Amino acid sequence: MTDFASAAADYLATRRALGYQLSQQGQLLMQFVAYLDAVCASHLTMEHAVAWAKLPADADPVWWNARLGVVRGFARYVRAIAPGTEVPPVGLLPDRNHRIVPYIYDDDDLRRLLLAAGRLSSPPRADTYQTLIALLAVTGMRIGEAIGLDQSDLDWSQGLLTIRHSKYGKSRQLPLQPTTIDALRGYNRRRDARHFRTESPSFFVSTVGSRLIPRNAMAVFAQLVCDAKLDWSGRHRPPRLHDLRHSFAVRTLIGWYREGLSVEERLPLLSTYLGHIGPASTYYYLTAVPELLALAVTRLESDWDGGR
Repeated sequence: MTDFASAAADYLATRRALGYQLSQQGQLLMQFVAYLDAVCASHLTMEHAVAWAKLPADADPVWWNARLGVVRGFARYVRAIAPGTEVPPVGLLPDRNHRIVPYIYDDDDLRRLLLAAGRLSSPPRADTYQTLIALLAVTGMRIGEAIGLDQSDLDWSQGLLTIRHSKYGKSRQLPLQPTTIDALRGYNRRRDARHFRTESPSFFVSTVGSRLIPRNAMAVFAQLVCDAKLDWSGRHRPPRLHDLRHSFAVRTLIGWYREGLSVEERLPLLSTYLGHIGPASTYYYLTAVPELLALAVTRLESDWDGGR
């Protein structure tokens, strides 16, 4: 009989050592292990996997599929030590495509968002959100990375921003344009003048001088989207703060196409800048906006003509 609890602990430890956090997945896996113990399972079978995955019975099938995905990865691991283990195949449960179509911000959208941020109730709050949104727009950083920045993470002389221990436990340095450095230095000076007694090391601070909270930042941004009157008609949900990251990736590719650069050769650079483990992760961000498609087609036609 397989010791599922020990196997689950080893599996999670192995994955986390590779940089995966597995917070929710880890909780779900331990619930599955408890289920196996409750039914006195000697081996992990597809019957057990599906029965647990389809709980609760009134849940969305997409949730069932997500739960089964947690079991699938664990089953592959267990099969190495318990040959009778059955691995649920992909597609066993229905999975509707729930990928959120990102909102790609253009220059006018960003201008209106920054103006809306400037109208926030207090000047310090307005200053913080104008600077935060602008930084996300020009770097494609994750909101958690930006909020997690400490004052010591900015190297003013070298024009470098250091992101420490981000997703997958990775750290990286981002070279910034001189105009971006100037804007951040200005915010840094104004923040210190307002909060000269704060002990927080955070670069971006709230009105009381403490580090921002991601959930609150996203709520403020939702308010700014409404105040800026962005047009998101025909979409299932309004523009998100995370869509600034998608927009950066798309705008970067458009810029490379316009400059006649080899996008294929430079894509790994974009992956590194965004903190991805490889170009495959970056493809998720490359939404096919009309301009990007037109430039890609033009480049493809040019390559065809050159090869004739």
